[in-house]
Amino acid sequence: MTDAAIPITQSAVEQFTERYLTFLGSTIKREGDRWEVTVPGEAETEIPSGQLVLFCGDAAADLGENERQLHPESSFFQEIIDEASERQPTGKITISSKNTQIEIPQWLQENNINVNDATFTPYYDRSAIAIHYRISIETVSEYQTELLRVTAIDIRSMERLPNLEETFLESTLPTEPQIESQPVDVEKSTADELIAQTREQIVERVQPKIDEIHQEASRSADAEIEEYRQMQQQRIEELEEKKTRLSDRIQDLSESIQQSSDEGDRVEALQKRKELNSEYEDVDSELEELHHRREQGFPRKQREIRERHALEVIVSPLTITQIEYERGELVLELEEGTVTRSLTLGYGDGVGITDELDCEFCHQTLGEHNSLRTIQEGLQCSQCYSN
Repeated sequence: MTDAAIPITQSAVEQFTERYLTFLGSTIKREGDRWEVTVPGEAETEIPSGQLVLFCGDAAADLGENERQLHPESSFFQEIIDEASERQPTGKITISSKNTQIEIPQWLQENNINVNDATFTPYYDRSAIAIHYRISIETVSEYQTELLRVTAIDIRSMERLPNLEETFLESTLPTEPQIESQPVDVEKSTADELIAQTREQIVERVQPKIDEIHQEASRSADAEIEEYRQMQQQRIEELEEKKTRLSDRIQDLSESIQQSSDEGDRVEALQKRKELNSEYEDVDSELEELHHRREQGFPRKQREIRERHALEVIVSPLTITQIEYERGELVLELEEGTVTRSLTLGYGDGVGITDELDCEFCHQTLGEHNSLRTIQEGLQCSQCYSN
């Protein structure tokens, strides 16, 4: 099953930004990776009017006034994504057989069977909802990742439509002609229900990425805890050496007091020994506390570090698009050598095959990992053919 991810390449970022700035009425003068943008004062945008310089990529380290970086992770790109989403958070588009190619199923592409003809006959219209999500994965300390994902759900059956997600994304790429959008006619309660249903599913689909970032954060936390442990160990060793030196000096003073016959020298030595005893007690108390915390594994510091590296996952729906598409039947004319067969399957524009097809010999379902191997004596899958 595919994971409908928007390909946020540098090229796509630049194409989207150029289209949006032009929509605002801005003029753009390119000089290599440097864009000089003039934003008109009457433009309805949060982008300040006047002159703006954009540096494509992340080469420019020191930015001056009215200078911004433009790349997939840049704050400027995130800002215009938010603004464009707020400008038109909902819309309705139509996908029909006129603007989509018939999709031959994967299980029919890895064999010696020819598809001589493929004819789609639409019978009825269906509606789906495509929800464009932003998933922010961040920690208080250093890791921050923004993911964009789309999920498409048939409104009637509540079935996820992975192929329609891919079709929708491809049709909305900056390189494709702009699709005319109409107002949605889906009830708000239905849209809210779909968002509630798909939010957790979206998180499950990006869970591997979340786990990867969590592991990175955990490694950083572990390294920081180990560095702190070593620093505390070094402090313990320093204090133990200091404690030994203080003990030696106190012992020397005690012997000097016993041996001195001068009252002034004895009083001075007694005062110094008192000061050293006080310092010795402070060092001994700090050592005892450090030993105790070390035995417990420095729990307070560990908790503080772990909290700074803990992940926060924020899932935000950016746009909701109603997609009208057609469902019907797809007739495939197959040929293998001198044998021809006709297959009739449920099909949807942009959705692909909607029916499951079983092997006529072992009754296993054909799919990505079990293709149709031959039609010589019936529909036979690759698994039972090889056996």
